[in-house]
Amino acid sequence: MSDDRLIVALDVPNALSGLALAETLGDAVSFYKIGLGMLTGGGLALANELKQEQGKRVFLDMKLFDIGATVEAAVRGLAQYDLDFLTVHGDPHVVRAAKEGAAGSDLKILAVTILTSLERSDLDESLIRDGAIPDLVAERAGRAFDAGADGVISSPNEAALIRALPEAAGRLIVTPGVRPAGADLGDQKRVATPANAIRNGADHIVVGRPVWQADDPRAAAQAIVAEMQAV
Repeated sequence: MSDDRLIVALDVPNALSGLALAETLGDAVSFYKIGLGMLTGGGLALANELKQEQGKRVFLDMKLFDIGATVEAAVRGLAQYDLDFLTVHGDPHVVRAAKEGAAGSDLKILAVTILTSLERSDLDESLIRDGAIPDLVAERAGRAFDAGADGVISSPNEAALIRALPEAAGRLIVTPGVRPAGADLGDQKRVATPANAIRNGADHIVVGRPVWQADDPRAAAQAIVAEMQAV
């Protein structure tokens, strides 16, 4: 019944809430994302429970950024948890270090291009060089692939541009900022529907609040899966 192209973000307060949601979703969802906000709420224990006891796939969304030696050590430690995906920032030195840390494991390193909650004015405030966001995203993705990234995180609006890159052959594109038609956008600014994200070349979509805030989370997840499978 599930489709692992759908990754449900467990952006809930703690591991107990995450386990309760996973129980509610049951076999409708096979892939979960655990983010930085869950780290102090038992996130790694939750990841281990979902992976080892329930047979789910797990995406640890830490967006690591530091000097190479620190990133390498952190990823080597996290790789022991037998996770599926881990995010790091897309700067080439970070990606290279993360790949060294993941060596010998099946952990896929995904590079963050530009967060889907940001727009051009946010980049200006952060002193990011001039240029249209889609162009910057594609350039960062290409450099991350050259550094060895197994995939990238991008908004669904840039997925087609990235998929067209020669360097993207055989690499993953994972898109947050996905909202079913009519859903509240929340803090996301560059969004698309599940169907459009898949059409644009995404391998996986990440959906959080439209699932876990729904009156019937299981039905909400099933509706997203049905929309993807109709593409």
